[in-house]
Amino acid sequence: MIIISVVIFAVLSFIFYVYIHRPALSNTLTAITVIGLLTSIFFMIKNDHDHYGMHEVTKTTTQQIYSASPSKQLPMMLYQSIGTANKHQVYVYKTSANAKKTSHTRAKVTTKNVIKRTTGANRIVTKKTYWEYKSGSYKFWFGLSGNGHTYVKETNTIYINKNWTVLSATQAKKLQALAKSKSYQAKQKTAAVAYVKKAVMAAMTKNPSMTAAQQKQVTQQATAAYQAQAMKQLIAQVKK
Repeated sequence: MIIISVVIFAVLSFIFYVYIHRPALSNTLTAITVIGLLTSIFFMIKNDHDHYGMHEVTKTTTQQIYSASPSKQLPMMLYQSIGTANKHQVYVYKTSANAKKTSHTRAKVTTKNVIKRTTGANRIVTKKTYWEYKSGSYKFWFGLSGNGHTYVKETNTIYINKNWTVLSATQAKKLQALAKSKSYQAKQKTAAVAYVKKAVMAAMTKNPSMTAAQQKQVTQQATAAYQAQAMKQLIAQVKK
């Protein structure tokens, strides 16, 4: 409506100034419409620049998230830095366990991401802030300007379990390359055999009458423990 008011006052100012030939009446009406025109322009600019008649409204949504890593044994939260200053990051995740494509947080400087560890469900709590009109009257006057429901900022609080690893996209690629390298696999194979053998011998020393099934269980547990330890060391290496 404020835009319509500007047009109406501008047209009336022209009509009163040009077509009314009685100077006193012409000047009075022209002055009134010019004041109305300037007032309308003032509030239109104030609404556009200072969000006059509006207030910030925050809406909260929660989305369960899943690891972006293809490995179920190594859940990950990946991120990609925006710009060269490394002040803003985009975090990558999946919205379902079977999702083929990944999702990510907004690549905007107005988006703030916070990582928190949790024992509950892995999730992202998003708080988006918008400019909304304070009342129907303000919307009536300024609604045509298109400022309603204007995005301001958002904060993503990302809750992930303690077993998740947080890596940059570059670090994840480096980790994958190192883990697949033949030299690393050969080294780990030799070290794993020695680790498992030592664990089985220690278990048999404590219980010389261990059955084959018990020895197999110790072997499986020692293998899993070594793999977890080796991966932890490899992750620490790529993070340096």
